Amino acid sequence: MTKRVHSKVFKVQGSAFPKQGSGFRVQAFLLAALLAMAIPCAAAVPPPEKLLPSDTLLMITAPDFAKLSEIFKKSPQSQFWNDPAMKAYKDNFTTKWEEDFVKPLERDLGIKFEDYTGLLQGQVTVAVTESGWQGKEDQAPGMLLLVDAKDKGAQLKKNLSELRKKCADAGKTVRTEKVRDVEFLVISLSTNDVPPTLRKFFPQHARSRDGAEASEPAKSAQKQEVVLGQVDSVLVLANTVKAVEPIVARLTGGGAPPLGEVPSYQANHLSMFRDSPLYAWINVKSFLDITLRAAAAEKSESSSTPGPEMKPEKIVGALGLSALKSIALSYQDSNEGALFQVFLSVPESGRQGIFKILAPEPKESGPPPFVPATAINFQRWRWDGQKAFATLERTLNDLSPEAVSGLKWLLDTATKAGQEKDPGFDVKKNLIGNLGDDIISYEKAPPTDAAAGTSAPSVSLIGSPHADQLCAALKATLGALAIFNPQAGSPKEREFLGHKIYSSPMPPLPMMPMMAAPAAKSLHYAAGGSYVALSTDPAMVEEYLRSSDSQAKALRETSGLLEASQKIGGMATGLFGYINGAETGRISYEGRKKSSSSSSKSDSVNPMSAALPWLDVMKTIKPWFDDSLLPSYDKVSKYMYFRVYSGSATVDGLSFKLFVPTPPALRK
Repeated sequence: MTKRVHSKVFKVQGSAFPKQGSGFRVQAFLLAALLAMAIPCAAAVPPPEKLLPSDTLLMITAPDFAKLSEIFKKSPQSQFWNDPAMKAYKDNFTTKWEEDFVKPLERDLGIKFEDYTGLLQGQVTVAVTESGWQGKEDQAPGMLLLVDAKDKGAQLKKNLSELRKKCADAGKTVRTEKVRDVEFLVISLSTNDVPPTLRKFFPQHARSRDGAEASEPAKSAQKQEVVLGQVDSVLVLANTVKAVEPIVARLTGGGAPPLGEVPSYQANHLSMFRDSPLYAWINVKSFLDITLRAAAAEKSESSSTPGPEMKPEKIVGALGLSALKSIALSYQDSNEGALFQVFLSVPESGRQGIFKILAPEPKESGPPPFVPATAINFQRWRWDGQKAFATLERTLNDLSPEAVSGLKWLLDTATKAGQEKDPGFDVKKNLIGNLGDDIISYEKAPPTDAAAGTSAPSVSLIGSPHADQLCAALKATLGALAIFNPQAGSPKEREFLGHKIYSSPMPPLPMMPMMAAPAAKSLHYAAGGSYVALSTDPAMVEEYLRSSDSQAKALRETSGLLEASQKIGGMATGLFGYINGAETGRISYEGRKKSSSSSSKSDSVNPMSAALPWLDVMKTIKPWFDDSLLPSYDKVSKYMYFRVYSGSATVDGLSFKLFVPTPPALRK
């Protein structure tokens, strides 16, 4: 017989907030989650894929939170934060965090968080399940928080008991419900029960009837419940009893088919989740199906509106989202570094729209010899321009014939303008028809004496089987677009090492002449080899044109780059990128120190605060981060290193990987 521990659960019923009061539902759930951190237990707990029901829409889990915590403590980021050189900065942040947030919230809740820090011992899972949700505004899907306290079960039981007493002493209505003979507590709350500290740091979307000003109209009541209880060593917290039922059933030895039996989940679990200390999964197909059905039902009940209407299912289909089954994310750690993966389950047979455009060609995508080692950011994408343009046309046509007409008008306008100088010019033939399947971009660090905020010089290279023809077509097209900005003038040209470098004013957005490019910004471009180089910095175009004669070290010769690339599938997946974290970190780090010494301490009210409440939140926490207390970069540079990423397409979907190697100074 399975051992059971009576569970105590809390049901939170809000009162008097508007139909769109989903903000309070989230606040109430967060509040209950904070209260519930006072709770732990012990017994073999099923893994999340066996614990969650098959109608799970979203799941984020740490199968062993204690193990994840140890991994984080050893990470370069944690070591950087705890370095003695960071003490002044860290102490300032910690003091502000404690005084402005933690202690006030503890007073609001009547608890001490330090009493509960040892309760996160085993699995910690956050999930969203259907639980009868049909996508309507007055409904909510099931929201769950599962915490396995392992051998801290007695403390969990004690915390629940104390919490129940505190609620009763505060005059809250407390009742109990049983789920498979397990007792749960149910507590009624209103929007005024959200702690003042949380109201300060999180935008308030609604006020309850009893908290509204006399001059404000009363808002309709809306019920919301939070269910809280304990089964063996597991804390179960949810927003409805219905969401709790399948979890309790599995914890007590029964239940319907679990998430692990869903085919799309199984494939992701085998390839990404088995050894991961932290992973997430989203059932995109089920979510879209529910929301589209709800939208269709709402449309059928409402009166029709005059004029053309874009149906949600048509938009979803045209963009290719209807073929997306799920999204999987995972994190893995080793002594060599950290690996992050994202997989979009969108089979090749049904791939269209944005996913067909994004899918890279499985070809060589590493840094060519001409990319210098001084590049701080590099990306190469084997992207077939002609196929992508054809897909874009089909996508626009599926979305709206008017959109295709607009694109055709723009191309025809550019063609006619170009034919004034070249009667045979045609944008689709001369420009689109000369696109290849290779796009390269890289940037270098700004000069050391550059003003703060100066952008890094960069260059983009567009591959073409006929680079000279593509460059000429680009010149004609940009010249044609000058009709939207007559003051800009025609493209200029000059000779450089046997090549012609063209300079054209940055064009405004088509059909939006008021959106002109920044003053004095020009686009410089030239054909060289099998690429057309483009940059707003002419020196970068010149550097590329003379790269064949350069004796400088190439990026692909960077120590450790080849080994790191093997962690993400190599350099022939179709998309490969490199970021010199040591150099980009220095630029960002020193920029923050400079800005902290020159920025004003203005306390003026931001006029956007009413529309964007989070701006006030950022203003509140800004003093926590005093960048003037940061040590010199040299003292912490050993924690910074490069990172690489890749993208690939298979018959099953699109995969993106990021690998962050452990800095050499930190390796064991």
